[in-house]
Amino acid sequence: MTDTREVYKSRELLHNLTLRELRGKYKGTALGWLWSLINPLATTAIFTVVFSTVMRVEPPVGVNGLHNYSLFLLCGLLTWNFMAGAFQTGMGSLVANGNLIKKTYFPRRLLVISNVAAAFVSYAIEMLVLVIIFLAFRVNVLPYVPLMLLVMLLLGVFALALALMLSVVNVYFRDIAHFVTLFMQLWFYATPIIYPISLIESTRGNGGWADSLRIADIYQLNPMVGFVESIRDMMYAGRLPDWQPIAYCVVVTVILLWIGNRVFGRMEKRLAEEL
Repeated sequence: MTDTREVYKSRELLHNLTLRELRGKYKGTALGWLWSLINPLATTAIFTVVFSTVMRVEPPVGVNGLHNYSLFLLCGLLTWNFMAGAFQTGMGSLVANGNLIKKTYFPRRLLVISNVAAAFVSYAIEMLVLVIIFLAFRVNVLPYVPLMLLVMLLLGVFALALALMLSVVNVYFRDIAHFVTLFMQLWFYATPIIYPISLIESTRGNGGWADSLRIADIYQLNPMVGFVESIRDMMYAGRLPDWQPIAYCVVVTVILLWIGNRVFGRMEKRLAEEL
């Protein structure tokens, strides 16, 4: 609560730091904020060609008979890109602002929070565009928008929890950033983004090695499965998500946020010396 009050008292500084991150994100580029849309659309086009056309990964049938791999992919890809981007930029925010930390005192958490907040603004814009695209395909996702916003905010807190924990660790052990980069590649393919979760569920009871190792059960421990599938259920499938994955995501997020805040509080005292 003390940390929360400290952040609240510095809310104006947090606002300014967030604006700084937003303004500097595409500073000096000709297309500016259009890059936040071009990048995921280009990635979607590449993945669609590779996985839908070449490898023939079939997306499930969505609401109103929707059968579109690009829309199926975008629901998961935008969600993943936000989490990964917020987590990794937040993790590197202390090192990137070492000179600022050395000059004056302010709540160091603000640097991490501002990076995650700036990433969330980009994510919200991208999801707004995706809502418009779904409406163009005559899929009415508007009734699910309030719940989607809650899931998106929960995902933002999840990314913040991870960033808080590892941003301060990254100051003392710089190798952690390289390990995280490798881990994120594995985590990406361990999340149902480019393939439907039914491929994993189909391993249950088939007698194969994946069934014997209970891969489908272990797979569900990945909290990003709940986040991605919840967004996809509301947008692509046109239904309310199951409450169990969301409840699991809430529990994991709360635990990680508590751990991340404790780790940050214990290790932030010597940040100026280490930087």
